[in-house]
Amino acid sequence: MSTREKSQGDVGRRDFLKLFGAAGAAASTLPLGGSASADEMVAATADTKHHRGTAATEPQAGGSGYEFFNVDESAFIEAAIDTLIPSDSTGPGAKELGVAIYIDRQMAGGYGKGDRLYLEGPFGEGTPEQGYQLLMTPSELIRAGIADVSAYVQKNHKSTFENLLAKDRVAVMSELEGKMVELPTVPTETFFGLLLQLTIEGYFADPMYGGNKDGAAWKMIGFPGADAMYMDKIEPFRNKPYAADPKGIQDLI
Repeated sequence: MSTREKSQGDVGRRDFLKLFGAAGAAASTLPLGGSASADEMVAATADTKHHRGTAATEPQAGGSGYEFFNVDESAFIEAAIDTLIPSDSTGPGAKELGVAIYIDRQMAGGYGKGDRLYLEGPFGEGTPEQGYQLLMTPSELIRAGIADVSAYVQKNHKSTFENLLAKDRVAVMSELEGKMVELPTVPTETFFGLLLQLTIEGYFADPMYGGNKDGAAWKMIGFPGADAMYMDKIEPFRNKPYAADPKGIQDLI
């Protein structure tokens, strides 16, 4: 992995992504639909007012390529992921790698619908170790959280989130992360945690699931992709550096 000149801020953010990618990129060759990993990694706390709000509203098709998010929601998601992982001198940002499409597909599929979640209750306030404690499915949580944050931004900034200046979008995300905002429908910590988790997973996922376009995030961290067989490479590259473009699942079919 080559080193580059970075500002102190870039070092913290990008080094975190590289560490996460080196540890978790292999697992990201599988979609969220096969597990409840995002649920288990988000510290969820809830009381009765967070059990169900307007999240059950039926989705409407949004911008080009979206199956779950409507036009306003897709604009929010694109701006949010671009704020969490923007493009810089170290590598591409989440928006340009198609992470919004990855999240959209997860919300439209079995994972977003809560196919593997127990949703029969009772639902009470839990500890972080107890995992997800909401009646809402992940897709309902994301939809309600977007509506809550959009209302907060409109009230305090008289704007939509995507139309804020970059520094103001960062400020809003920092307020959510720091639990300085109490959202009316969903737990702030749970919504932000799931949004961040999905963004990171989409950034490093196998390209066939919508994010990590052209394997660019894998190239950035030096991850070889889904190819796990290297017997034919041993002799040609003996005592030589091995460099090759990463392969996704579709490249191996």
